Amino acid sequence: MHATSRTMPRAFYVLLAVQFVSTLADNAFLIVAIARVMELAEADWRIPLLKIGFTLFYVLLAPLVGPVADAFPKGRVMVLSNALKVVAMVLLLHGGDPLLAIVVAGWGAALYAPAKYGLMTELLPPSELVRANGFFEGATVCAVIFGTVLGGVLISPLLPVLQGPLLWSWQGANGTALLAGMLVLLALNSVAMLVCFVIPDSGARYDPYSIHPRALAVRFWRENILLWRDAVGGMSMSVTTLLWGVGATLQLVVLRWANEALGLPLDKAAYLQGVTALGVVAGAIAASRYVALDRAVRLLPLGLLLGLVIPLMLWVRSIPMAAVLMVVVGAMAGFFVVPMNALLQHRGYTLLTAGRSIAVQGFNENAGMLVMLAVYAGATALQLQLSTLVLGFGALVTVGMVLVCVAYRGQWMPARLA
Repeated sequence: MHATSRTMPRAFYVLLAVQFVSTLADNAFLIVAIARVMELAEADWRIPLLKIGFTLFYVLLAPLVGPVADAFPKGRVMVLSNALKVVAMVLLLHGGDPLLAIVVAGWGAALYAPAKYGLMTELLPPSELVRANGFFEGATVCAVIFGTVLGGVLISPLLPVLQGPLLWSWQGANGTALLAGMLVLLALNSVAMLVCFVIPDSGARYDPYSIHPRALAVRFWRENILLWRDAVGGMSMSVTTLLWGVGATLQLVVLRWANEALGLPLDKAAYLQGVTALGVVAGAIAASRYVALDRAVRLLPLGLLLGLVIPLMLWVRSIPMAAVLMVVVGAMAGFFVVPMNALLQHRGYTLLTAGRSIAVQGFNENAGMLVMLAVYAGATALQLQLSTLVLGFGALVTVGMVLVCVAYRGQWMPARLA
């Protein structure tokens, strides 16, 4: 069921606003959590564990979050998810382990994903999904840009006004110099939670079904098989799973590269990470304007090129050239992933329901992220050289896309959407 044209624009733009604020806080939170781990002088391999902890519930709760998103108005589910992120910030403020705090935030994010994307597929017809994903991806990546930059600001000594005597007295209780940044993140998550209360109900309703753990697991397995065996669904999910897994790890690799190759501290390296997101915005906007949903499959060769471009970072030694390269990589990724994501959303919604299809998508993409992050954590513990990691991830993208192109070579004609 779709909302009427009168209510759809308001609902969609409110959803965009929540997505922006929530993503802004998530990305700043990661930078602050990394700084907190470094402040506590913990082992380097604990840093990739932060990303693993944030992603864990996307996989563990995947059979449940889809039915939950479909059982209740999705705006109310989003209230709960952002409330969990507020709890995470309170834990961090009171001296809690940053890994525990980010795990709680990941719990909220896992509930949030099928609700936000499911609501978008309920509100919009298939013909508008690529355009809507372009707006959504643009808002998301703008939030990533400002979130990473904000994270850099929050861990730098640039908040003299906020670091007043009262805050310094609180600092003595939890032993951190990051208190002002934590309070800013608490405020952002609280705003996101409050805005969710005004998200209107799309009116879509689904048949109820059992939430018994065994029934959920069996049903979720069948839904996975259904989407993977579908030619269009399997192809698009192969691409998004590969790129999300590699992209999540490259986020950490870029921070390390900026430090080792360019000599940038963590707060400045976060700015370079934000530059990458600028390119993603440009690519997403271009895709939303020029790529029709039924032509998305024709972009597969771009994934091959992306894998070949990633290793070029090893030959860059200046900050301006690094910024240019990161913009190019981001633009290629945005132009490629947005249509693939829209294609997968539409096919999943056609075969299943909005919430359940997003849960399947999230499970596979985040399982890929967990595997890649675990590999990176192991490589860090073994002290592998940065060049080995970069070449390995570039090769993984290239080989993976070759396999996808070969497996789905019969799908080069416009994708079958019905």
